[in-house]
Amino acid sequence: MQSAKKSYGQHFLVNEDTARRIASFIDHLPANSNLVEIGPGRGMLTKYLLTKSHNLMAIEADQDMVHYLEQHYSDLHGHLLSMDFLKVNMSKLFDGAQFSIIGNFPYNISSQIVFKMLNSVELVPEMVGMFQKEMAERIIAPPGGKDYGVISVITQAYYEGSLLMKLAPGSFNPPPKVHSAVIRLKRKSDFHLPCNERLFRTIVKLSFGQRRKMLRNTLKTMVEDPSILADSYYNLRPEQLSVQEFINLTNKLEKHLRHEPGNQNNGRSEGSHEG
Repeated sequence: MQSAKKSYGQHFLVNEDTARRIASFIDHLPANSNLVEIGPGRGMLTKYLLTKSHNLMAIEADQDMVHYLEQHYSDLHGHLLSMDFLKVNMSKLFDGAQFSIIGNFPYNISSQIVFKMLNSVELVPEMVGMFQKEMAERIIAPPGGKDYGVISVITQAYYEGSLLMKLAPGSFNPPPKVHSAVIRLKRKSDFHLPCNERLFRTIVKLSFGQRRKMLRNTLKTMVEDPSILADSYYNLRPEQLSVQEFINLTNKLEKHLRHEPGNQNNGRSEGSHEG
């Protein structure tokens, strides 16, 4: 049997009941809906997903695992993509149709997987993902605490997050040095932000780049006239702002920008993968 590779951040799920339970988290999806599994590895989760009535596509970067899956899961024939998910053209997976995402994500690229999804929000209505517990908590963290950051704000601008289950290291082989958690991200019914989305992301990243500073100090380089930051609102630190307040801040600052990179473009950019 193929062993895990550290270079791929692989920790294979070995608990059958846990795999079955994770697969059940997508039971509410409509029959024949499109589903992408990221990092199937040795197929512990895959075999339960194959019993569902969904159009499954598995994406695996490790060629050895691809060969293993081909040999042991004949039902995957024609539904297994040998590729790094981070290099996948999302719009071509199902010819531009929407798809949900599920997987025991490699921990070394889990935040990048989330950011890639966030750049194609219109394609992904839902994600069920296994993360390092600390990363899972950061993604769904509420405002006010140390876990709340860039990935929290940008994810929660488009998705409602919830914790589904926690797992101890013994559920995996090799066991990771950390605990893990499965979360669900469900796209909001109105996921089009009422602001310049590119500017929104820029402001969020800039604000948390120096999270201990007040907003007036981190944002002053963006505006023509720093005096507009005199309001007591700008004495706050970024972790004190909700998603809606960051949206309001974006709309408030847009007309006062010193320079306007991408200001006429309301689209999304790849941006940083910082959390």
